[in-house]
Amino acid sequence: MTDSASERLVRRRSLLIAGAAGVATTGIALGALTGSVPMLDVVAKAVGGGAAAEPVVRVERVRSAARGAEVNLVTILPSELPARNLPVCLFLHGLRGSARRAAPTGLAGTLVRGVRSGELPPFAFVAVDGGDNYWHENRVGDNSMAMLLDEVPRWLRERGLGDATGTPFACAGVSMGGFGSLLYARRRHEQGRPLAAAAAISPGLLTSWREMSTRRAFKNNHEWASLDPLRNVEKLGRTPIGIWCGTEDHFIEGTRKFIRLASPEVAYTGPGGHGDSFYRRIVPDLLAFLGRHVPDTRV
Repeated sequence: MTDSASERLVRRRSLLIAGAAGVATTGIALGALTGSVPMLDVVAKAVGGGAAAEPVVRVERVRSAARGAEVNLVTILPSELPARNLPVCLFLHGLRGSARRAAPTGLAGTLVRGVRSGELPPFAFVAVDGGDNYWHENRVGDNSMAMLLDEVPRWLRERGLGDATGTPFACAGVSMGGFGSLLYARRRHEQGRPLAAAAAISPGLLTSWREMSTRRAFKNNHEWASLDPLRNVEKLGRTPIGIWCGTEDHFIEGTRKFIRLASPEVAYTGPGGHGDSFYRRIVPDLLAFLGRHVPDTRV
């Protein structure tokens, strides 16, 4: 190898290491990860003492017939070579969000450290682009809930993730995604395939149609009422629920009402607003809640 080729290789390795360290430091801010490569594996190695944490984030493009569009499929794994049929928790993004920006800062690294230390059982997160329709078919031909129920299991099964049928064991979400997580839990219960757990962070639960109508996510008050978790608590069945919301969040009134009605397994309201500074603070508690409900896949 010539000196110039050697120097180029060293520079390339340095850039890769710097990029990986940046992902570890800032969580999974995937908005900058673009390009024409169909799958992008990012190994983020924490810098500092002790064993390195290595969350692996994969970004793929898949065709969703339910949404009538190509969508991003983002997978957060606890290691580069996970066991086959690794349990999966869906993570649903908020309004004007995307799969690339669904999870709170620090989720990937905290997951890996918990799995490595034995504090958490191994599991993965999967996020998909769901649009701005509160995870239902607000526009004909764009059905994000059908994508979650009918297409995601096939995508996971093809990748050796989820149970034998590719079905996720849990669902979590932020803001609109928190609303969607509770709606998905209801649909799974109605199908006779209840979730092992559902988590909602700062969920988009409102008590006024006047305010909800500004989001243009429901055709009318009747449709909203038929889907609103606040007015359909009994349809969740016995699914274990975890819910977190900051006391300065504009969704706190709806969240407190849901807590009173549903008596969730975890119900946290504490200082904070509607943003990542609150979300990342509750990541350890979120992971602990989900970890308690990961199915035992040992033979």
